[in-house]
Amino acid sequence: MQRKGFKAHLPVKTCLVCGQPFQWRKKWLRSWDEVKYCSARCRSQAKGGQK
Repeated sequence: MQRKGFKAHLPVKTCLVCGQPFQWRKKWLRSWDEVKYCSARCRSQAKGGQK
């Protein structure tokens, strides 16, 4: 029997900047297909921010 909220079955992607795997988050419910980066830091580095 699975508990509600069990996180082992959530989809995983790999960040394009740091290469680390990251899991689905509720805030990405409607935009999971467009998510490319694991954090705001990686997103800013990808757009030519601080290195």
